[in-house]
Amino acid sequence: MKRSYLIISVSSIALLIVLVIQVKWIVQTAKVKEELFNEKANMVVARTAEVLSADPQACRNFESGTGAEELVKTDSLFSSYMDFYDINTDYSFAVAAPGQSSIEKSNSKDETVYKKRLEEETTQSGLELSFFVEGKNKFILEEMGTLFLTSIVLILVVLVLFWRTILSLMKEKKIAGHTTEFLNNMTHEFKTPLTNIALAGKMISKDVSQENKVKQYTDIILQENEKLRLQIEQVLNMSALERGEIRLHKDKIDIHQLIKESVNGMSLQIEIRNGVLSLDLKATKTEINGDRAHLTGAISNLIDNAIKYSPEKPVINILTYNDGNAVVLQIQDNGIGIEKEYQQKIFEKFFRVPTGDIHDVKGFGLGLTYIHKIITLHGGTISVESQKNVGTTFSITIPLPDERS
Repeated sequence: MKRSYLIISVSSIALLIVLVIQVKWIVQTAKVKEELFNEKANMVVARTAEVLSADPQACRNFESGTGAEELVKTDSLFSSYMDFYDINTDYSFAVAAPGQSSIEKSNSKDETVYKKRLEEETTQSGLELSFFVEGKNKFILEEMGTLFLTSIVLILVVLVLFWRTILSLMKEKKIAGHTTEFLNNMTHEFKTPLTNIALAGKMISKDVSQENKVKQYTDIILQENEKLRLQIEQVLNMSALERGEIRLHKDKIDIHQLIKESVNGMSLQIEIRNGVLSLDLKATKTEINGDRAHLTGAISNLIDNAIKYSPEKPVINILTYNDGNAVVLQIQDNGIGIEKEYQQKIFEKFFRVPTGDIHDVKGFGLGLTYIHKIITLHGGTISVESQKNVGTTFSITIPLPDERS
């Protein structure tokens, strides 16, 4: 756990440093582009001013306010030099004495002004050439273009990959925790029957002359062996389901008949606990296409859970009804209930709800996962409603076969 946190911390710091460097690099590149733009714009206004300064008559016309023709020529100069220096923006200009303006400036926020005094020898009042460039920032971004966009995309990709890596680490950590818990549970589950088998074997060797004792110990061995077989089969079935190696053998079966068969198999457990199990089978359409063995196993698992997680005298109610073109089976109990925070997790593999003071409840955390997969393979759904210390209701909905088939 500490190692995972260390890896995440170091990775986070490294990523942060990379992002800071990338952002600083983008900002620095933008500054370089801006300096280059300013240099080009200054060259445009300087060379235009140089040409105007070489024409005294044009300067006098500007001073006297009769320089309409010169304005056209000046505009042509600006356009020519902007093409030469590869500046493609909107612009305007003014030729006037300092503090005066012969044109109206725009109110654009993204406007930059570049100024150049004309040579005093050719003017009486000292004319100043002003060059207004609009959209400089937009032009710089367009100049950066692919470079800027690529940098942003790379930053986003790195962030997404980092986030997915964190999620993967958390998932691996969760799986590792579930695996450890599963192995611990499996060890305890296998240890008890193996201990009982070993003990019964020793007793047989001691009391071999007493036939009734031998039969009793043999029955214990057979019972514990059956427990081991069922536990191993549960693990193997779950593994086979995940690999898609189990194929359902579907036949037309009566859901009520399956329920009664499952209840008969659990009746002894309920009797030992002095419990009550009632049937309220109201569904009128009960024939479904299903795998008898797996559906019986799923129903039996739910009844077994209702018994295990109920108080001394479990009260279990099984009811059915039709909902549209489906049959609904509900198994209700008066057990310890499931806290809301765990209800979305109970169908996850290896997950086991903390049972508080109920220390004798064992299992691998595979039962509800198996049930969920079996019901899903039948095209159905399973949901849970539960209230702490009140009870739990599992609802299974299985579609009825098409009457035309």
